[in-house]
Amino acid sequence: MKITAAVSRSNQAAPSLETLELEAPRPGELLVRIVAVGICHTDLHEHPGRHAPHPIVLGHEGAGVVEALGEGVRGFAVGDHVLLSGSSCGACPSCIAGRPTYCDLAMPMNFGGKRLDGSTALSCGEESIHSHFFGQSSFATHSIVPERTAVKVDKDVPLELLAPLGCGVITGAGSVIEALKVKAGDTIAIFGTGGVGLSAVMAARLVGARRIVAVDINQERLDLALELGATDIVRADGENVAQQIRALTGRGVDYTLNTTTVAAVHTMALECLSMNGTAGFVAAPRGEWAPAMFPMLAGGRQLRGILGGDANPRTFLPMLIDYWKQGRFPFEKLIKAYRFDEIEQAFHDSEKGTVIKAVLKVGEAA
Repeated sequence: MKITAAVSRSNQAAPSLETLELEAPRPGELLVRIVAVGICHTDLHEHPGRHAPHPIVLGHEGAGVVEALGEGVRGFAVGDHVLLSGSSCGACPSCIAGRPTYCDLAMPMNFGGKRLDGSTALSCGEESIHSHFFGQSSFATHSIVPERTAVKVDKDVPLELLAPLGCGVITGAGSVIEALKVKAGDTIAIFGTGGVGLSAVMAARLVGARRIVAVDINQERLDLALELGATDIVRADGENVAQQIRALTGRGVDYTLNTTTVAAVHTMALECLSMNGTAGFVAAPRGEWAPAMFPMLAGGRQLRGILGGDANPRTFLPMLIDYWKQGRFPFEKLIKAYRFDEIEQAFHDSEKGTVIKAVLKVGEAA
């Protein structure tokens, strides 16, 4: 079938809309009509071709409606509303343990631009276009997705709101709830108040953290962090940032979550920890960085890498949606909507940080 998709090619500022051919779903796959898709920093990073092959259709925060089922698909029906997340094999030890983000085949399945058998679902005339980015390639009107990539959701929730949950929001909220296991009475400092950081702020409030410190250089986002549950804000461009955070509790914080790639911030996130504190991070520092090992040893502190919030999308995403319905997780405050043909502007705004979470409205749910 012919579809419209945003294709990433070399020497382009943003993906451009093209007419492509999409093949029918194979066994174990679904055809999903995309209603909305979020733009994540991973899309921005991969558009120039850092890991994924080109040309490729990116997009990995899709939400849509099932239109066809491949042979052997169970648990879905045509017309179901689904939220799309990352791809995983379902058979390795990590998948069996409910931690699919650490799947043994995570890199080839999410960044390989093709199925494991080497085939792609997309073409433009005689040209093969890479697909299956994070199991979806959802910068498109339609997408072929593996069964494990889709999570069925209630039809009473607007699909255009759900798209960011699949990566950015689950990463922030899952990091607090699943990875760090922050509990009532704990203290946490969250570095960076983009979509991931603000999702972490909301999650920390959900679990009853006693002090939630948001750290950034953007005052408008810090103000939103206060609205979403932060108890304190600290300007990252101020003096003695780690000392300021330590002073808020008198001994440092139990946890930090760093959502940035700035090496100096990784240092701050360790320096403001209390004894036996844990510093979680969801992105590697840009450039060379080495942690101060003696303070980690002497203080029993830990440095913890986190992918996808350590969360299982099939159980965690419905939980977040329930919290949203209860008014306890207002992630809609992060979203700015764009038409699909405004993808270049949405990419620009996301790169410049003038929008927290850009969501492309691709189609209608009905």
